Amino acid sequence: MSGQETQSYAGNHIVIKFKTTCKPRYTVKNGVALFSSPVVDELNKKYHCVSARRINAGRKSTTVTYTYVLEFSTDIDVLQVVKDYNGTGCLQYAEPDYKGSAQGSTSTTPNDPNFSTQWSLYNNGTFGQDSAIAGADIKMKEAWDIETGDSNVIVAVTDCGIKLDHPEFAGRIWVNYAEIPGNGIDDDGNGYIDDVKGWDMAYNDNDPSDDYGHGTNVASIIGENGNNNVGFAGMDWHCKIMALKVLNSNDVGYYTWWAEAITYATDNGAKVINMSLGGNNASTVLQDAIDYAHSHNVTVVVAMGNGNSNAPSYPGACNNVIAVGATNAHDCRVNPFFWGGGSNYGTNISVVAPGNYIYGLNYTNNNNYTTYWGGTSQATPHVTGLVALLLAQDNSRTPDQLKQIIEATADDMVGNPTEDTPGWDQYYGHGRINAYRALTYHPASASSITNNNRIELHPNPSTGMVSVYAPGNNSLIHYIVTSITGTTILNGMFATNSSQIDLSAQAKGIYIIRLSGKDLNYVQQELIK
Repeated sequence: MSGQETQSYAGNHIVIKFKTTCKPRYTVKNGVALFSSPVVDELNKKYHCVSARRINAGRKSTTVTYTYVLEFSTDIDVLQVVKDYNGTGCLQYAEPDYKGSAQGSTSTTPNDPNFSTQWSLYNNGTFGQDSAIAGADIKMKEAWDIETGDSNVIVAVTDCGIKLDHPEFAGRIWVNYAEIPGNGIDDDGNGYIDDVKGWDMAYNDNDPSDDYGHGTNVASIIGENGNNNVGFAGMDWHCKIMALKVLNSNDVGYYTWWAEAITYATDNGAKVINMSLGGNNASTVLQDAIDYAHSHNVTVVVAMGNGNSNAPSYPGACNNVIAVGATNAHDCRVNPFFWGGGSNYGTNISVVAPGNYIYGLNYTNNNNYTTYWGGTSQATPHVTGLVALLLAQDNSRTPDQLKQIIEATADDMVGNPTEDTPGWDQYYGHGRINAYRALTYHPASASSITNNNRIELHPNPSTGMVSVYAPGNNSLIHYIVTSITGTTILNGMFATNSSQIDLSAQAKGIYIIRLSGKDLNYVQQELIK
């Protein structure tokens, strides 16, 4: 499916307001709008401004103002043009002409009856098992308005198997059509006999069915059928799930099984591999398999581990992966999970995702919707599901591009302020993933993402005035301040890389500040005291 680009402003006109010391005289000459202001007129000629419409200040205004809508002959690079006009020195401001709509935002709510328990996808604050806070989720209702998946995207799940015959996986299990079932021949010559529905590396047979439960839960988070009036909703409603069993009935597996599964998935068409598993030792064979997948444009998503420490877990500490930590229903690093332990942290973490009390399908009973798991194993498939949706949107994206997009659009500074510090940190990585922001990320900027570590918002906590410093940023910066529940408090922009946001009129509490611009996406939680 093709990508969908959203733009929140008009493409062929902008708004400018002259300073009160200027009294522009508007004329049109040779098809160009002029104001008897040399610097503004030069830009009007450069960008071919064909007309200007003055906006009245209002009947009760006590001063004469000169605010105009500038119309251009064709679509323009709005943010660059606005930046140029703001640099003239004779305008109070220039800004895009933003779009608005009735204040009832649309979103896709699946009709699956147990969706209300899936707080990780949509959290309204009512989930009773984990002190839920509204908005502490990955924004899937909004994301599904953009993308619901593509059956051409194959997702490999390396785990203890999958309940292949579960009705909620109907039509979703990858099938190797090059193999003739049951004839005892390796028809496609890939080295595996009758591998019609994947492979069982643990027992070296063609039946990757689940005998522990973990893999069925993981696969259902990624891709069980959604919006079908049954059970839960997976993140991706159309992708194919390749079942690769690499853990035995005791939940134990060898790295060689894992490496073999990575290679099998890569050779048989998978575009993303989920690895909700881990061991304590580094391994060349495992790293080599991951490098093989990466070099063949396959994204590998892995769990950080559940030891509540910075001890490396593998493949979580391998190169060329997206390593995922876990958050709870109030957006904090899970410590502990409902069963104990805690989400690992360290220098290799990329992002975090929900991973406690995560409901999913049961591996023994098709009608049981009361089973939940917790761990970075559950956080990982949330990221895998997002990768699958991003590939459905644009299947040319590389593993590095996908990782950049997910990291750049993650919600930073939404967790415990002592751990979730501005920019990348060892506890939350780049932040908790936001599927909607990832799917609406401007594709042109994916190759040149601003280093969020260079963004500074201070002080935090604050008494109201927050200083913003974005060194090296040369574009117009748009800021949005929302309450912790998502209500917009302030919405504005500034043209320099150093400015201030005034929150002194707001009540004490926690607010979310979002900065965006060309090559810039940044989110921070701010405490007003």
